[in-house]
Amino acid sequence: MTRRDILLGLGTAAVTVGAAHAEAGGPLLVPIHRVLDSRARCSPAEWRHFWGSLWPEAYGNFSRGGLQLQCTDSKGEIKRSPAGRPIFVGLQPGVLNLVLTDHLPQNWDRGRSGAGVTTRYDGYHICLIAITEAHGNQVPYLSVNTCVHELLHALLGDVFVKRETWYQAGWRETRADWYATRLWLFGDGATLRGLASDYLRRLRGAA
Repeated sequence: MTRRDILLGLGTAAVTVGAAHAEAGGPLLVPIHRVLDSRARCSPAEWRHFWGSLWPEAYGNFSRGGLQLQCTDSKGEIKRSPAGRPIFVGLQPGVLNLVLTDHLPQNWDRGRSGAGVTTRYDGYHICLIAITEAHGNQVPYLSVNTCVHELLHALLGDVFVKRETWYQAGWRETRADWYATRLWLFGDGATLRGLASDYLRRLRGAA
């Protein structure tokens, strides 16, 4: 199955599910807790680019799709256990934690210098963003805003998947980019709002 086939399949699903989740009322409120890693070695220019360009773009993309990111902020840090396991300080339960650092733990991105990863870890939901590698919207369906892409992995429920094949992982990456592009170019969040509502119910239930 090609990437084109996957995108066509997603488009058909969006029409079907979107009709059932037509937007109504106010925006869907998504609780985001942003944690700034005090150990991050990012330059002032990198931080300015993130806060002045990447994050406003992500916030705007979600807002146009009817999802309002309600943000709180705190300082934290990412420590390392003797075994190399990351220890996060500053996370909160019952919300989606957006952790901003300079690079991903090596055993999380397999040394690929990735820009982000989203997972459940020690009971917390975490979107970890490497500021030095993150980027904004570039190419529809292929290279989208890093923050939007990673937050979508949570909102689409990918964090609840325990084991997946390489094919399933690739499909989920494609799906996130498809929804991100719909937000970016068309402000289309009708289907996403329903899926995100399901995720938020499970997130609150877990807390």
